[in-house]
Amino acid sequence: MTGLRHLKKQRTHEAVSAAAISLFLERGFDAVSVAEVAAAAEVSKPTLFKYFPTKEDLVLHRITDHRGEAARVVRGRGPGTDPLTALHRHFLDGLARRDPVTGLNDDPEVLAYHRMIFSTPSLAARLMHHMTADEEALAGALTESPAGPGGIGGPEGAEGPDGSGGSDGSGGSGSGAMDDLVARLVAGQVLAVQRVLARRNWAELVGGRTASEVHPEAVTAADRAFALLRDGLGSS
Repeated sequence: MTGLRHLKKQRTHEAVSAAAISLFLERGFDAVSVAEVAAAAEVSKPTLFKYFPTKEDLVLHRITDHRGEAARVVRGRGPGTDPLTALHRHFLDGLARRDPVTGLNDDPEVLAYHRMIFSTPSLAARLMHHMTADEEALAGALTESPAGPGGIGGPEGAEGPDGSGGSDGSGGSGSGAMDDLVARLVAGQVLAVQRVLARRNWAELVGGRTASEVHPEAVTAADRAFALLRDGLGSS
């Protein structure tokens, strides 16, 4: 019975969010009231707020699966893989899958969804709130990781995003843990890089190009961005 109740709640959650996003994309986020969303989803306003604390959460629910994702990638990386390499690979995998969070998805509704978030101040602010939480989570994961002597991504010559090893064969092992200040700085830089890359990809698609056309350039840009993170801006 508990399983059925959970499934019903999950379906209601998805249905309310879907109804809200459909109305928001059609008429604009600020032009639609919460009462109208509740009516479209056939639930009461109090019920709606049980599922979604804020109006903005009705929209951002679609990307909740990605909350804390960078921290999970770092904690779940394989042996011999440093944190930065794991995050780099994960972003490249997302590009290959056309994951909307990378900005490289040319489905018209996905493009419109991102446009709505970028152009609505309250949604952009709420998204930044989530990103701050993601930054905290990533910093926490990084403090649990060994700090290699070759920089934030581990020792020089560590395993690259394609799985190739470095000249020293260390594969990213190091001694000691990354301290809190370094972890917070690295987390902020990593998430900023991912945000800039995603926004850049989205802008190319909005300009009329296809995801397949943009993909090679997106990969090159990601490789360059993560190389700058690893080696420092002086390498640009």
